[in-house]
Amino acid sequence: MFLNYVTTLLHENQALLFFLVLGFGFMIGKIKFKGFEFGSVAGVLFVGLVFGHYGYGENLPVQSIGFMMFIYSVGLQAGPRFFSVLMKDGLRYFVLALVVASSGFAVASVTAQFFALDPGSSAGILAGALTTTPTLAAAEDAIRSGIILPPDGFSKEMMLNNIMTGYAITYLFGLIGLILLIRLIPKLTKVDLVEEAKALAGEDMASNSNQMAGLGKIVTRAFLVTKEEFVGISLGEFLKAGTGSVTMHKLKRGEEFIPIDVDTVLQLGDKASFVGAQDKLIMGAERLGPEIIDPDLLDAGTESCQIVLTRKKATGLSVSRQSIVQKYGCVLSSVKRLGIAVPLDPHVVLLRGDVLDVTGPSVSIERMQKSFGHAERNIDETDLLTFALGIAAGILIGSYTINVMGVDVGLGAAGGLLSVGLVIGFLRSIHPTFGRMPSAARYVLMELGMLFFMTAIGLKAGHGIVAALEKSGPSLIVAGILTTVIPVLFSYYFGRKVLKINPVLLLGAITGAMTSGACLSIVNKEAKSTIPSLGYTGAYAFANIFLTVAGSLILLV
Repeated sequence: MFLNYVTTLLHENQALLFFLVLGFGFMIGKIKFKGFEFGSVAGVLFVGLVFGHYGYGENLPVQSIGFMMFIYSVGLQAGPRFFSVLMKDGLRYFVLALVVASSGFAVASVTAQFFALDPGSSAGILAGALTTTPTLAAAEDAIRSGIILPPDGFSKEMMLNNIMTGYAITYLFGLIGLILLIRLIPKLTKVDLVEEAKALAGEDMASNSNQMAGLGKIVTRAFLVTKEEFVGISLGEFLKAGTGSVTMHKLKRGEEFIPIDVDTVLQLGDKASFVGAQDKLIMGAERLGPEIIDPDLLDAGTESCQIVLTRKKATGLSVSRQSIVQKYGCVLSSVKRLGIAVPLDPHVVLLRGDVLDVTGPSVSIERMQKSFGHAERNIDETDLLTFALGIAAGILIGSYTINVMGVDVGLGAAGGLLSVGLVIGFLRSIHPTFGRMPSAARYVLMELGMLFFMTAIGLKAGHGIVAALEKSGPSLIVAGILTTVIPVLFSYYFGRKVLKINPVLLLGAITGAMTSGACLSIVNKEAKSTIPSLGYTGAYAFANIFLTVAGSLILLV
């Protein structure tokens, strides 16, 4: 009786069904097997297929909302980097992302025709085999909006079902296959990723790790100088010898505050406050003297903020924690690009839109702001006005069509939302006074948007998944395997022989070209470095655009 009640409730209460699929999908996505984690997308898709197979969730209303949030957020994230990389130093990554998208496009089209698969299947194969949700979203939108018309004998719903089932069947191998290839390629080519990463960084692994690791909690602490270890050493020498994770905040000698500069020298009996990583300042009592509570030293004169790089003169600079501490007296926690932490190595240069997480005295923050760009202090606030109006503008632009030789041609919702997101993201990188969206908020909106969309896709595809497997399962699986393997191997060869990209950066770039953040973590783990993240962010900025366009174009083939 209880089972009947739950069954009826799931059929009648779409909200309950949605959050159950979402919750169980996250739970399955977190399961690890020999270090491999399927991830939230695969988990939600699998649970959706199961529920859909048993007749639940025929038409969830969240799909269109999720689609719009996801595509717009993708453009917003890529915007700061897309135009600047395109205009300056991103030609290699531009070409690589184009090679991955076009080779995947070609293989998916050819295999779909070779196996005589139903219309729409090629788009599902391309999206699933390359594990790219933007391709799936664009293909769906092209059918729903009428930009692509079904061939004779097929309806919109039939094509949509073919897209969804093709995606569902090929996605799993796309994910697993890419991970296997990432691990196999270095062995086949006899490339030691760890050594390559160390050589590229130009420093030993210990130093490299220190520069890449986050500093954890940043705190302010004060000490009475009673030990002689740092007495007689100038602050400049002290900072130069350190790791850049600690800087001096204030110095009090007797009742007088001493101005701090690189020539400042500690004396016995001084009271000094420091700002830095909590685990480093714990050692202060052993090296300087007892910790003290002094309101004048521990005032609210320090702050943490995010500095968005917008200054032209700062673009192309190389920074490290030591250089920021020495020059500005601030502690640099991390540098993020497209939401991905990048290593702080001498060969890594800053690009427009990079976000620097810093902590230090307010006056020092102001000096950094003048040198690098806009300081975001209210980092928890989101400009929902720009977010909402941006999505509205994207929908309006996407709905506008022009008649070309009797055919209405337009961007569609996917193209409109992506374009507006790119423009707003880029404009914000130049004038960061509007459109504020903290990285955590953007991640939640983009992740939830994608999972809203994937939940509905899984439930719909589940209704016909068994029939699709019986009819075309082997053909779809073979087509999916080929569409994963061939583009990866070809793009790796092309990247090494033609583009001359370092193998560590290249593998990261290939995961970026397939928009697979989960696989990036595998590359980083294999290289024992976050240097592959640089390749990922370079290709990712272009991949979303190419793969979104490919999702619509492949339906014409």
